[in-house]
Amino acid sequence: MKFSRARKGAVTVRLEAGEARLLSRCAADLLELLGPEPVEQDDLFASLGLSGGQVDRPSDPALLRLFPDAYASADEAGREATADFRRFTESDLRAGKRRDARTLVETLQGADGAVQLDGRQTAAWLGCLNDLRLVLGARLEVTEQMDLGDVSEDAPEHHALMVYTWLGGVQELLLQRLL
Repeated sequence: MKFSRARKGAVTVRLEAGEARLLSRCAADLLELLGPEPVEQDDLFASLGLSGGQVDRPSDPALLRLFPDAYASADEAGREATADFRRFTESDLRAGKRRDARTLVETLQGADGAVQLDGRQTAAWLGCLNDLRLVLGARLEVTEQMDLGDVSEDAPEHHALMVYTWLGGVQELLLQRLL
């Protein structure tokens, strides 16, 4: 995959068909993990981009990595503040992550070797790539102390770790083109 900068946040992405399929599949999986758009929402809260109902703390470590607790305090006040923060922000955060993943998928549809991204699409790609790495990192329990090169090619997580590393490379290349 190669990136070339065009103008003010616009980027041209040159990629092989297999790379496009992998990125598209990863983004589709992220959309599935994020779940569907909410069907019913209080009009006042919806107009403010807020969720009006109770939003539970995710039990899935990957979702918890995407939507972490706002406050580390385990006391009652910290738990209440975290619950309020989640209730008032998570719906909008999920919508933004869905939008980024859909943008990545849509820009890759019908791509024949090269994709032109405008500034908004480039930002969406960066957001989605970050989310994909967070999800894979949580699923694989990646830590800063891990040496990913030490994972045996026979290990069940080897392929996923290779995708995780590749996504980081794609993200880095895209960022470099923007500088």
